[in-house]
Amino acid sequence: MMVMKKQAFLIGFSIVAAMAAAVNAQQSQPPAPPQAPEQASREGTIVRNVNLVDILFSVVTKREKLVTDLNKEDFKVFDDGMQQEITSFSQPTDLPLRIGMVLDTSNSIRDRLKVEQDAAIDFLFNALRRDRDQAFLMTFDDGPQIIEDFTGDGGDLRDTILKQRAGGGTALYDAVYAASQQLLSKSPLPAGPNPDVRRVLVVISDGDDNSSNRSRGAAVEMAQRAGVIIYAISTSTQWLDIGEERDPSKRINRKYAKDEGDHVLEQLAGETGGRAFFPYRVDDLGQSFLDIGDELRHQYALGYNPGGRTPDGRFHTIRIQVNRKDVIVRSRKGYYSFSMPPSSAPPAAPSNP
Repeated sequence: MMVMKKQAFLIGFSIVAAMAAAVNAQQSQPPAPPQAPEQASREGTIVRNVNLVDILFSVVTKREKLVTDLNKEDFKVFDDGMQQEITSFSQPTDLPLRIGMVLDTSNSIRDRLKVEQDAAIDFLFNALRRDRDQAFLMTFDDGPQIIEDFTGDGGDLRDTILKQRAGGGTALYDAVYAASQQLLSKSPLPAGPNPDVRRVLVVISDGDDNSSNRSRGAAVEMAQRAGVIIYAISTSTQWLDIGEERDPSKRINRKYAKDEGDHVLEQLAGETGGRAFFPYRVDDLGQSFLDIGDELRHQYALGYNPGGRTPDGRFHTIRIQVNRKDVIVRSRKGYYSFSMPPSSAPPAAPSNP
């Protein structure tokens, strides 16, 4: 009996020791490799093969009319000046939208805040589709603040927008930087096998900046790394006086002169494949938002593999050429090649251009 107990004890001890060794071995193993290319985590970070470059872009006439009937054979794409083979192409795509609505609530737009609020609410109610699109709301004065996280409820966004008040400095570049990070790392992904979404920033501001810690170049860089398209709407009214507002006949012949803030908005939009709007009258704000919504649902998509390149973290230029006269291609100006998700290593801020 004593021998049997001793044997049982030794067997039990051996089992426990084996289990402990297995646990220790498992804990000492290196971490699992990164997700496979094109796979997306539920937290919202998409990890892509660095050798695959995806581009969303719009084609318009010189009068800003969308061109939606082009085929793969109508396009050529150049990476750092070298033509690439287009490996994937689709005509105007309608991906789920992830929108960052960025409202300037600084003291400089105090007399225009109500106009901003009404226009933003109108856009969100028209742009958001139930169970498909989501948006978050960010305001900025001395710094950016996310005041409503991602939601598809236009009513919640409206109520939050109407509560905002103006005051403080203007940290536009910090807001664009932070909102781009939010879209990259926190965008809720749709259910199903296709995790792709379209990330968009809608910035309503006069384009002035007097409080940012980030530079304009850093803001543009982060938007490009995050694959964000920026649409900017200027609230500048320096060029509009009461006399012309009362006399429509004078408005017709008036030439619009953009100020420095307007040029800032143009750069933010142009570098990311978006567009800047300069509404002449308050009523034109609504039309600007309608134009943004229309363009977002009529964009082409193409992809290519830049051969012979290893991830170098550098910026590489993109140029899309179209085989049709008198049209304009709007796309991001380039991309950064990474072997890891951009969110894992925030970029250093370049000098202000």
